[in-house]
Amino acid sequence: MRCACIDIGSNTTRLLVADVVDGRLLALVERRAFTRIGRKIDVAGEIPDAVIAEVAAVVAAHCAEAADAGALRMRVVATAAIRGAANRDALIAALSAQAGAEVAVLSGGDEARLAFLGATSTLAVAPRGTIAVVDVGGMSTEIAVGTFAGGVTWSRSFPVGSSALAVRCHGDPPSPDDLATMRATARAAFGDAPIPHADDAVAVGGSAASLPTLVGPVLDAAALERALGVLCGAPAAEVARRNGLAPERTQLLPAGILVLDAAAQRLGRPLKIGRGGLREGVVLELANGG
Repeated sequence: MRCACIDIGSNTTRLLVADVVDGRLLALVERRAFTRIGRKIDVAGEIPDAVIAEVAAVVAAHCAEAADAGALRMRVVATAAIRGAANRDALIAALSAQAGAEVAVLSGGDEARLAFLGATSTLAVAPRGTIAVVDVGGMSTEIAVGTFAGGVTWSRSFPVGSSALAVRCHGDPPSPDDLATMRATARAAFGDAPIPHADDAVAVGGSAASLPTLVGPVLDAAALERALGVLCGAPAAEVARRNGLAPERTQLLPAGILVLDAAAQRLGRPLKIGRGGLREGVVLELANGG
């Protein structure tokens, strides 16, 4: 079945159209727009009207492209920045009016469950034992632990993400003091949460997906430090040009890496970069009648 997900995140708004056959997912259309909602929320906790209009236009275009691609089912979801916005109903109303789309504002638990489904279902080899999925977003990070066969048995949403942490960085490139402040903040956000043991761990989300070109498929402590060395060696625009990265993402990557590192430290194991996450989970659930 051909299904589509539009994911309105804190940093990006993304479209995935994919076929699901016998539980396997084949991506057909993928689009990304850096809408940066999390960075644009004002002091009153509201999304500005201009940003609402921008996001509504992006979602309308994504909806039209999904329909043109033959998607039989579509779901629009929104995550932490919208979940916490004081005027989220205004965004939902604008999306309904301009795009004809109903929006599901996901809880942290829903985000974790769907990211776990998308990550574990798209691994090259079905995982054995327990697995932790770390989904670093712009305003929050979800960790879910469970098994491939049984699904999630434990999950939690933590109030730290690449965009939320990046506001503590004042230099381009980040200074040693910037890195120290962000590292301490990321580690404090996870605190002493009683995360269950996992035999394996996978990282998903925009930060993780941007790292293979810099460090390869496994994010251990040494790889993450190498990535920071590259990212902090020149201004973000230059690093992006050299490494084929989006400039908008490159600005957020040092913060995203430090969140990933803090999560890996709490889990006590390196993170493998996943092939799918939240959007893939939504598409798989739609194809199964969810």
